[in-house]
Amino acid sequence: MEGMQAYGAGKAGGAFDPVTFLQQPQTILRIVSWLFSIVIFGCIANEGYINRPNEVEEYCIFNRNQNACNYGVFMGSMAFLCCVAFLALDVYFPQISSVKDRKKAVLADIGISAFWSFMWFVGFCFLANQWQVTKQEDNPLREGGDAARAAITFSFFSIFTWAGQSFLAFQRYKLGADSALFSHEYTDPSQDAAGAPYTSFGGDDLESPGGGGGQTNSDGPFDGSGGYQRQDY
Repeated sequence: MEGMQAYGAGKAGGAFDPVTFLQQPQTILRIVSWLFSIVIFGCIANEGYINRPNEVEEYCIFNRNQNACNYGVFMGSMAFLCCVAFLALDVYFPQISSVKDRKKAVLADIGISAFWSFMWFVGFCFLANQWQVTKQEDNPLREGGDAARAAITFSFFSIFTWAGQSFLAFQRYKLGADSALFSHEYTDPSQDAAGAPYTSFGGDDLESPGGGGGQTNSDGPFDGSGGYQRQDY
């Protein structure tokens, strides 16, 4: 994997090293984002719905706005799945032989990570605003306050973890491909050797054992003068 690389990974076919994979910056950020999404989803799903003592139906802790809780749960669950998908792509990425496919994967990483960073910014602003205007009489027992603040906090942190993933993907895109090692459609050299056409040997290029060069073929009729002469003993 050392030396020339294409979009941050070496030539296809190398062995997978889990230690090196876990030490990569994009892997660390994806795992952190994955954990943040679990915290946000769990906080809202478990403690994000409360009710007054004289009520039976539960409402969202964020200003009794169901859209706020639905947004947080949806974003947390989808971010969880997206992190898992990107981790799987990172594992498979070094095995992608085509530089064009690698470029598409890196561009998708840039766009999707930037999109998630923006969506978490929107979610942070939305949840923080709804929490700020929440009335105390809606939650007289102060239930779920820590969970709500945790969801807001980790939404804020998620902005930077996803932005960092987009930045690292952009750095990989700038690296591009090394044309000395990769072609646009890289194929296994063993397959090229197996599929090479067979070339027959021509008699014109062969030299005689005496070192005097080969005898050229003549288009004229054979007169027997240049052939083998019988020796009488």
